[in-house]
Amino acid sequence: MAAKILIVEDEPAISEMVEMALSRANFEVVKATNAEEAILLLRDTLPALVLLDWMLPGTSGVEFARRIKKDGVTSHIPIIMLTAKGEEADKVYGLDAGADDYITKPFSPRELIARIRAVLRRAAPLAEQEIIEVDNLLLDTASHRISVNGELLELGPTEYRLLHFFMTHPERVYSRGQLLDSVWGSNVYVEERTVDVHIRRLRKALTPYGHERYVQTVRSAGYRFSTKV
Repeated sequence: MAAKILIVEDEPAISEMVEMALSRANFEVVKATNAEEAILLLRDTLPALVLLDWMLPGTSGVEFARRIKKDGVTSHIPIIMLTAKGEEADKVYGLDAGADDYITKPFSPRELIARIRAVLRRAAPLAEQEIIEVDNLLLDTASHRISVNGELLELGPTEYRLLHFFMTHPERVYSRGQLLDSVWGSNVYVEERTVDVHIRRLRKALTPYGHERYVQTVRSAGYRFSTKV
């Protein structure tokens, strides 16, 4: 599944250039022109990374970066700042606000793509591991096998993808819509309550081993995978 990138940029020419470069590099793109649009898209689409302009209508990119990092749902999303400010003090200011990288305008599409890929590699180490283990629950991404204390656990393909997503994104709350986008894909149209059905199936499969408690319902918000019970 292509990584989803949110572009927050109010200059149409730059936004279009960045979108074209990302699309050619096989990224999925969503766009916003101001902070209010962006915060809605962040929660609805849960992108893999945010490209954030320093200067936005009504607020600064730095203030918006702080807002992203203070929100428990979005704090894990990496941020790359786009700015014409090239002074060292400005870079430090942006990085201190929560940015993971900093690109000075003008920049080449090639440099932009290289930096995005580097930040994504740093931001998602769990997703790249072949063996993911939580407590005595082990998920092998190479063989698509799941085991508990060496005993194989039988899961359907959707429950497997759901558990994989949870184990690589622990301790965070995800709405049903966010889980649909991340596990089923944004181009698949199914009812949000479908998530509940597969959560129940996943919990049932984990129950004999006492691990169903890790898949937690967060009232009025969604679901969370956590060993803190």
